[in-house]
This record gives sequence, C-alpha cells and structure tokens, in this order.
Amino acid sequence: MDLDAGAGLDLSVDVVALTAALIDIPSESHHEQQLADLVESALERFAHLTVSRFGNTVVARTELGRSERVLIGGHLDTVPANANMPHRLDGDHLYGLGASDMKGGVAVSLKLAATVVEPVRDVTYVYYECEEVDGKYNGLALLAESNPEFLAADLAILMEPSNGGIEAGCQGTLRAEVTVRGERSHSARPWKGVNAIHGAGEIMSRLESYEPRRPMVDGLEYREGLSAVGIRGGIAGNVIPDECVVTINFRFAPDLSTDEALAHVREVFDGYDVEFIDVSPAAAPGLSRQATIDFLAATGATPAPKFGWTDVARFAAMGTPALNFGPGDPSVAHMKDEFVPLDQLRSCEQQLRSWLNAD
Repeated sequence: MDLDAGAGLDLSVDVVALTAALIDIPSESHHEQQLADLVESALERFAHLTVSRFGNTVVARTELGRSERVLIGGHLDTVPANANMPHRLDGDHLYGLGASDMKGGVAVSLKLAATVVEPVRDVTYVYYECEEVDGKYNGLALLAESNPEFLAADLAILMEPSNGGIEAGCQGTLRAEVTVRGERSHSARPWKGVNAIHGAGEIMSRLESYEPRRPMVDGLEYREGLSAVGIRGGIAGNVIPDECVVTINFRFAPDLSTDEALAHVREVFDGYDVEFIDVSPAAAPGLSRQATIDFLAATGATPAPKFGWTDVARFAAMGTPALNFGPGDPSVAHMKDEFVPLDQLRSCEQQLRSWLNAD
C-alpha cells in the first residue's frame, strides 16, 4: 500500500500492508502529528466509533452498552531513524523502523477498530504519543491526568512486542545513587586522605553477595535484579578522590509497592547516602480477573511474566489488570534491522478478533 502526499490510511487492506504503510510514515517522538492526523481521519470514517483527540493521542470508543469494557493501546512514536525507512519485505519478515516496536501492534489494533463493528465487550482503542521518551511527555500519562475516564476498563491490553504471546503485568524499576564519602589529599601522600573509590568496594561486595528474589505472583515467577549500572569518581590524576557514586538499578516484582522497593534498597545500602533518581511501579498480572481469564482462554496462550517495565503499570495504578500482547520480538526493538514476523501480525489480529467477537 503506497501512501502518497495527502492520502489517507486505508484500513481495508490486510494487516501486513497496513504495517508497511505505518512504517513509512515518520513518527519519531515529539513528531507524531502526521501519523496522529491520519489515524484520527481514518477512524472517523466508521460510524460505530466515537473518536476523540488529545494532543497527538487519538482515542476511539465503541458505545454499545456492554457489561465489560476493554482497552487496546499502542504508541504511535518511534526512536530516531537509522537508515531503516522505508519498509522492506524479505521472506516472512517485514523490516523497518518501528516494525516491532510498535507499528505492527498499531496496525493490528487499527484493523480491529475498523472491522469489529459489534464486539461482545465495548472497546476503547488508544493510540498515544511519546512513549519512547521521558515519561512526562507520555500520552497515556497525560490522558490519565486530564481525562482518566477515557482509560477506564475491565482489562487493558498493550500491543507491546511479546513474540505474539502474553506477558502479564511488569516488574517495577528504580535507579538510585549510592555515595561513598572520603577525604581528598595529594596522591603522592595517599595516607593523608581517605580514598572514596576504594571505599566503594564494600558496595560491590554487597551487590556480589546479594541474592535476588524469585517470587510467585498469580502463578508466574518473577526474577528480581539489583545491579550496579554506573560508577563515577575522581577529579584529577594526582588527587585522592573524596567522593564515589555508584548508580544502582533495582528491578522489583509486582508483589512489592514502590515504597517497599525504596525501603529495600535503603536497607541493602544501610550506612551510605542513598538518593533515588527515578522510580516506576510494578504491575500485578491480574490473571484472576474474569476479563483476563476469558482472554487467556480465547488465545490459548500460556502467560509469561514481563521482566521489563511497560505502560501496563499505569493501568495497574488505576486498579485495572493489564497485559502485554503484540507481534514482534522485543529484543530487536530499536535495532537498525528491526523486523516483525508476518505470521505474528496475522495471528495476533485473528486471536484478538475472535476474542472480541466471541467466536
């Protein structure tokens, strides 16, 4: 499907052609307007949808009075291009910027929005901006602040690449700076000072001996991790450093709140100055909720835990169970040769279609 200047998105084409068209529309973070305009215009053609626009975030809803409402979301933005536009079809793979993360998932969602006219549960489709950059720009976060009613649902499904399988919930993440204090002196007389970098050895020892938890949550085993991801110290080649800062990343399971995760890091590094840089909450899988049970039954998939952090956590904070389910391998996201398998595009579309239609 070619998209010439001024043309719209044709949602009647198959999901592979639609993904290719989406890849060829530049939508780097903060520059999603063209794609948001095209998505809004395409969805407004369908009488069964009510379409709203918030910045470069587009929301389309069915209003059928069903007893359940589900939300299917995907972000419009990509990381910067890396000589990987336009798309390239090679055998069973479609290559191009955002193919996996997540133009393929957006294409699946758009096909459903256009063609599932009378779903057995009401659906909110959300296409949002700025997922790949600082969270303060995130379209979902902004919508949650300004119009949270548009995100209300019994289950949220984010079309994050998950190899066409279901990854439930997500782990939380935080970063902290652990500081070792020393005393400066000339390096010719090191006994006159206290070397802060040498003192960081105790921090490394604690990390080396740390045994991360592997808790079970909703029948899924999550694997936590506490890791040093950076270290800095020293001001000159002839000065004993009086400060060394180790940056720590803690990935914590959904059975911990953010307060509990912060307290745990303080406990591990008791005796040191600990300053938290950022923290994002975990999301519980919510596998016992009826909407989730029905979705698992419809797909026949065995859920796996999500070890990375995704926007499902935003829904968990609102009390909504959320899953990651989308075409594409997350390990190739942001790579120059990013791709999505054609069979995953088709299978994700069919599984979601069957669930929404209760086939």
